[in-house]
Amino acid sequence: MIRRGHPRARVATALAVACAALSGCQAEAPRPTDVIVVAMTNSPTNFDPAVGLDEASQKIHQLLFSSLMRIDESLRVVPDLAVRLDWPDPLTYIAELPTGVRFHDGSALTAEDVAFTFRRFLAPAFVSGRKGAYRGLKAVDVIDQTHVAFRLHQPAASFPINLVMGIVPEGTGTAAARAPIGSGPYQLGEFVPDDRTTLRPFDGYYRGKPANGGLVLRVVPDETMRGLELRKGSVDLIVNDLSPDIIDGLRKEPHLRVSTAPGTDFAYLGFNLRDPLLQDRRLRLAVGYAINLNAIVDFLRRGLASTAIGIVPPMSWAYDNTAFRFTRDLDRARALLDEAGYPDPDGDGPLPRLRLSLKTSTAEAYRLQAAVIQQNLAEVGIALDLRSYEFATLFSDVIRGNVQLYTLQWVGVTDPDMLRRVFHSSQIPPGGFNRGYYKNADVDRLIDAASSALAEEDRRQLYGQAQRQIAEDAPYVSLWYKTNVAVAHERLTGIALSPTAEFTFLQHVGISAGVVRP
Repeated sequence: MIRRGHPRARVATALAVACAALSGCQAEAPRPTDVIVVAMTNSPTNFDPAVGLDEASQKIHQLLFSSLMRIDESLRVVPDLAVRLDWPDPLTYIAELPTGVRFHDGSALTAEDVAFTFRRFLAPAFVSGRKGAYRGLKAVDVIDQTHVAFRLHQPAASFPINLVMGIVPEGTGTAAARAPIGSGPYQLGEFVPDDRTTLRPFDGYYRGKPANGGLVLRVVPDETMRGLELRKGSVDLIVNDLSPDIIDGLRKEPHLRVSTAPGTDFAYLGFNLRDPLLQDRRLRLAVGYAINLNAIVDFLRRGLASTAIGIVPPMSWAYDNTAFRFTRDLDRARALLDEAGYPDPDGDGPLPRLRLSLKTSTAEAYRLQAAVIQQNLAEVGIALDLRSYEFATLFSDVIRGNVQLYTLQWVGVTDPDMLRRVFHSSQIPPGGFNRGYYKNADVDRLIDAASSALAEEDRRQLYGQAQRQIAEDAPYVSLWYKTNVAVAHERLTGIALSPTAEFTFLQHVGISAGVVRP
């Protein structure tokens, strides 16, 4: 069946809008005491979960839609909306659906809706940046009212992560960009671009009504303003959108509470291996041994990070903690430079052994990090020229290989098959994310074998071998894993951050009785 004429959700409760400035504005009108205001940096661009790729859109998708699968604390893909996911043969996955789940318009969620959600990615006319992830999907078949089969072109043990996708009603079209119909704990109330998105509780949510009276996701682009709004109480909660320095100041506020949890975001120093100098592994190792990772974590990040080994995060079931990791060793760095043919030209004098360039973001945190790396490398005789760019320019240069060294960050790494996208030789741009142009036939073989292995233990061992080999080759210098941070008013309860800092926890956040905003 095809639903027609879905009505847009209407705001049931009027919510007052907080002033965007801290001075020169009228006093705020009272707002409902059970509504939580969350500050964000940007507006969502598209409410359709198959289309909106920006971070703000994806966080709101998590609240508006139910997903077949989810990521657990060990970064395994486990059932969410699905009752179970079976793998009866290497080319078939079968999802069993619950009964009694309803969309925000009151209609039942069916197997046809699930099939439609994923068939969209197979339609030639459908435009989505996510389509590449579904190239291995051959067909989606409805078996009966509660079972849907996903047919693959070839075995893929990592395919279930593609089922972490909000389910939309059959017949959903382009109107979903602004008028979404989901089955999640909240439904859209009001959307004012570059200002706020209001979500109201969905009383028919199959797992029970949220613990609060709704959410206002308010856009506050400036970081300093976000911190000030939190201080004065016009914002109740901020998740991962404050710098370590501002968080350190907010810790001193008696009415605010800081919650932390290990995260999956991964910061690294990348090498362009097409550069003749950087093809020498000894030079890459010398750079890694020279960098003071502990200083970056302890002082620049104010402890809100942990030193990293590789792109697979420590809480992952596939993480290998035996892989090579850099520790600061200036003597080792100097010896490697000597071996590589870069002797010290003047002993303790000012002349460098060689000169390299590093490109980074104009963001203050990354410019400071680059300055620390510059100072560290100078201690072993490497002169590092720093160049900072707006992100779009920096990213373009990295993709085109117009760099020597660069710093970037991978966000939300969950599946160990990310190793394929980043380090497999078939994934060199523009077809993939191998931005350093790294090539190792043994690594390719290990990743291919891990992707097709049926048993998790076999996959873990193969991914572990790949991680160890990549770490030895040093196409990256791994810097740090981000610590997720929520800063909230003391009246909020139920704050529990996941490794990927999803917004799904907001449905469980409640209000303490007797505690008021400042």
